[in-house]
Amino acid sequence: MSRFRMKCFGLLLLVLLLVCSNFDGCEGRTGKHWKQKKSPSSSMVRKKGKGKNGSGHSHNAGGHSHSGGGGGGAHHLSPPPSPKTGHQSPPPSPKTGGHLSPPPSPSPSPSPSPSPKTGCPPASKATMFDVLDYGAKGDGVTDDTKAFEDAWAAACKVAGSIMVVPAEYEFLVGPISFSGPYCQPNIVFQLDGMIIAPTNAKYWGSGLLWWIEFTKLRGITIRGSGTIEGRGSVWWTNTESDINPDVSFETDIDSDVDPALRFYGSSNVTVTGITIQNSQQCHLKFDNCEAVQVYNMTIASPGNSLNTDGIHLQNSRDVMIHHTNLSCGDDCVSIQTGCSNVNIHSVTCGPGHGISIGGLGRDSSKACVSNITVRDVNMHNTMTGVRIKTWQGGSGSVQSVKFSNIRVTEVQTPIVIDQFYCDRSTCKNQTSAVALSGIAYENIKGTYTVKPVHFACSDTSPCSDITLNEIALEPLQEHYHMYEPFCWQTYGELYTPTTPPIVCLQNGKPASNRILSDRDLC
Repeated sequence: MSRFRMKCFGLLLLVLLLVCSNFDGCEGRTGKHWKQKKSPSSSMVRKKGKGKNGSGHSHNAGGHSHSGGGGGGAHHLSPPPSPKTGHQSPPPSPKTGGHLSPPPSPSPSPSPSPSPKTGCPPASKATMFDVLDYGAKGDGVTDDTKAFEDAWAAACKVAGSIMVVPAEYEFLVGPISFSGPYCQPNIVFQLDGMIIAPTNAKYWGSGLLWWIEFTKLRGITIRGSGTIEGRGSVWWTNTESDINPDVSFETDIDSDVDPALRFYGSSNVTVTGITIQNSQQCHLKFDNCEAVQVYNMTIASPGNSLNTDGIHLQNSRDVMIHHTNLSCGDDCVSIQTGCSNVNIHSVTCGPGHGISIGGLGRDSSKACVSNITVRDVNMHNTMTGVRIKTWQGGSGSVQSVKFSNIRVTEVQTPIVIDQFYCDRSTCKNQTSAVALSGIAYENIKGTYTVKPVHFACSDTSPCSDITLNEIALEPLQEHYHMYEPFCWQTYGELYTPTTPPIVCLQNGKPASNRILSDRDLC
C-alpha cells in the first residue's frame, strides 16, 4: 500500500513540474494567436508600418517591404503552425503566402515582391499645357500671343510634354517663335482649334521670315484636327488699308519666303492631321532640318494666290511627305538647295505649279540636290507636273532623281527641265550652270493643255543620263494651242516608245570637254 502511494505521489509531482514549466514559458493565449515575449515591440512596428502605408503608398500597389515581406512578417513565422493558427493581422497578400515556410531573412526578399513604383504614374507620361490655362481667350479677337508664349515656356521644360490648342476656339496669334535649343525633346503641339493671323500692320515688320516658327528642337510633333488660317488674301492683293505699305509682300518664290509655319534647325519633325490654309505666302517650310515626316494633312489656298508654295524644303535631308492634299498658287512642293534623301508619294497636287526642284543657282550660287523620289502622285489643273529649274550662272549639281507613277489631268506642261529659268522680263546670259544628271521619268500618263515635254538644258553643261519609260501624254484639244515636245542639249535614252514620240532626245552622253572645278562638285 505504501509502495502504491509513493508511485502516485511521484506521478503527481511529475505532472505538477510539467504544468509549472509550461506556465513559465508562455504568457498565455489571446484568441487564436500565440505571442512571443517580444511580440509587443513587433506589434508597434506593424502599426507604424500601417500608418506609413495609409498616408503614402498603398499596401498592395506599393509593394510589401513595409509589412508582409519585411520586419512584421518575420515575427509571424516562429510560433508552431497549426490549422487554426491563421495570421490575420495584417492579412497576407497573395504573394506573401509563399514566405511562410522558410525561416525569414532580416532583409526584404529581392524577388517576387513588386517594385515600390508599380502604383505610381510612369515617369515618361506627358504633361499637358493648355493655352486656356495661361490666359488665352480663343474668341478670335483678343491677342493670345502672350498666352501661347507662356504655355510654350512651361511645356519646353518637360520632355514629352503636350501643348494643347483646344477645339472650338479661334486664337488670334501674331508672329511667334517656339524656340529651343534648351527645350526638352519630343514635345507635341496638339492643334485641334484654329489659329488665325492678324492683318493689322502693327504685327508685321519688314524682314520677318515667318508667322509661326519652331526652331532648334529635337523631336517636335504638330498634330491634331485643327487649322492654321493665314487670312492671306490681304497679302495677295495688298489692297487693304490696314496693311503697312512699307512691308513688301510680293517677293520672288526663290527668295526667303514668309511661311505660315516654319521649322528651322530641328530634327525628328512630324506634321500630321492639321490644315494650313490661305497662307500669306509659303504654307509650310523646312530649313536645315533632318528626319522630317509630313502626312495626312491638307494645304489649301486658291490657285490665284500669289507665291503660296505648299511645302518648301531647303538644306534638309531625310524627308518623307505622303498622303497629303496640296492646293495653292505656286509649287505644291518646292525642293531647294541642300536637300537630299527626299521621298514624296501618295499626294495630290492642284491647283498649283506642280512639284519642282529649284530654282537653283540664283545669283551665281552653288546648289546641290540628290536622291529625290517623287511617285504615286495625282496632279490636276497645274502649270507644270514635275519640273527642274535652274538659273544661268549657277554651279553644283542635281543627280539621282526619279519621277514615277504620275497621273496628270489638264496640266499645261507635265515634264519640264528649264536651265534658263528667269522670273522677270530679262535675265543676263551666262555660261555656267548647275549640272543635271541621272533623271528618270517612269509611267507618267494623262492629259496636257500646252506641251507634253520641255527639256531646255545648258549649252556648256548639257543634261545627261535622262531616261524615259512608259510616257503617255494626250493633248486636251479644246484648250490652248498645242506644241510638240522640245529638247535642247538633252542626252539620255528612251526605254519604251512614248506618246507623243520624243524624237528630240539625243542618245548617249554629251561630248563635253568642260573641266569641272571644286565649285562644280557637291
